[in-house]
Amino acid sequence: MRTLSYRDAINEALVQEMRRDDTVFVYGIDVADHKSIFGTTKGILKEFGSERCFNTPLAEDAMTGVGLGAAINGLRPVHVHMRVDFLMLAMNQLANMVSSYHYGSNGKISVPMVIRAIIGRGWGQAWQHSKSLQSVFAHLPGLIVVMPATPEEAKGMTISAIRNENPVLILEHRWLYDAEGDVPEESYKTSLYDAKILRRGKDITIVATSWMNVEAMYAANILAKHDISAEVINARNISHSHDALIIDSVNKTRQCVIADNDWLYCGFSAELASFIYHECFGELLSPISRIGFAEVPCPCTRSLENEFYPNAANLVNEITDKLQVDTIDLSDENFYSYENKFRGPF
Repeated sequence: MRTLSYRDAINEALVQEMRRDDTVFVYGIDVADHKSIFGTTKGILKEFGSERCFNTPLAEDAMTGVGLGAAINGLRPVHVHMRVDFLMLAMNQLANMVSSYHYGSNGKISVPMVIRAIIGRGWGQAWQHSKSLQSVFAHLPGLIVVMPATPEEAKGMTISAIRNENPVLILEHRWLYDAEGDVPEESYKTSLYDAKILRRGKDITIVATSWMNVEAMYAANILAKHDISAEVINARNISHSHDALIIDSVNKTRQCVIADNDWLYCGFSAELASFIYHECFGELLSPISRIGFAEVPCPCTRSLENEFYPNAANLVNEITDKLQVDTIDLSDENFYSYENKFRGPF
């Protein structure tokens, strides 16, 4: 084990897989650029050449079709999208071709294709560069959708996705690229299907996605100072979320908050809440709470953007209300802000 950043963990996964298997290649807008997709494709062009690492035009639908064609002909493409918002331009390929090709061929043809897409807030990106959309893609049978939240998961899930015979969409939150954690140096796989407990507790279960796991862990630390024990579960697979681990946790704590990095209406949190209600209805002490984006397009100005995105403070306040305990004074807490790190893309 050694400490590695989320971006470097992804980079290491790609490099190790490209060395192991010469059918793996990486392509997409700016993957071969000097900024190298926040550093995740650093050094790949130099080591593997332009046939296995190359830039593409702004043609999301066509370029996704290129990946499909490569995958069904024996290659293992990794297609990178700088922003998930514009992956919507490839929905024809994703919904009508990529996700259903294996099924439509009666299992005779596999589609070992990986799509990496970046989500999350940055420098006032407003409504066209800020979405997550995991529930939209998870709605499609045949497409595996994952959201790794730690560097260890980022490396292991990337390797698992590349080796999988089915198409996998990996959603990476831009704020996570600076996160650091213990990552094994050797190649390893992480399950694409299971949730994971990040912190054990007994009073309430917080199920979180992507960046909201960071906020959930911070909220749990605050709550612990006030004798409230929160269990934090990373629901890292969005398309296979009916996990017994989550049910066991809720049956134990009998309270649940779902913190989703997305809008709530018709989203992943609604699907997961329905599943928990079905399995735990008689054990719950209060209705399941859901926390996510405000129900508007993302605003551009910082003050409104801070209201749009939930954070650890929202979680703490929701949990104290749910447990009917005294409100916690948060005035001395230093909540996460990216202002002093992120300088924009240029």
